[in-house]
Amino acid sequence: MKERIGGKSPRAVLPLATRHPSLITSQIILGVDPSLRGTGYGVIQVSSPHPKTLAHGTISCPKNWERSRCLAKISRTLREEIEKHRPTVCVIEGLFYAQNLQTALIMGEARGAAMAAIAESGIEIFEIATRKVKQAIVGYGAAQKSAVAKMVQRLLNLSKPPAPDAADALALALTHARENSRYNLSPLKKI
Repeated sequence: MKERIGGKSPRAVLPLATRHPSLITSQIILGVDPSLRGTGYGVIQVSSPHPKTLAHGTISCPKNWERSRCLAKISRTLREEIEKHRPTVCVIEGLFYAQNLQTALIMGEARGAAMAAIAESGIEIFEIATRKVKQAIVGYGAAQKSAVAKMVQRLLNLSKPPAPDAADALALALTHARENSRYNLSPLKKI
């Protein structure tokens, strides 16, 4: 009571057990932007004062490869990255409306291949809508891929902008880190 009268307010501290795992500063986040011919991935480590980039790239598949071969490459490469960097959480691009049913099915296959490889390792998977990521990174939900890449470059202090698919994956990871670094009223969509 004396502290309150003296102008000092007591600080409430959450017990460690009730804090969200993503608030731990050593968290490693894997971002995945799935696509059959160019799945982007990015791995960041949450650190102070700025997150660090551990890896990023695009899992590219030539147009002459059959879908099954591409799906196998996506799964294999993501397993290798998970083994190398040991992420604590994964965030994947949310589903979007596609006018072409065939495109939507193929995107779903690539997303499924990625999610299966990630889920095998026991990592929690969250999804974030593309518009929400662009809004968080660029400030505009309909931003172009080049604007996202430039902002990701600035936020992660990279020497050059990452490739578009890798930039989207890094943007997913950054958005997840930001969403979980403050009190958030909207619950994360866990898959």
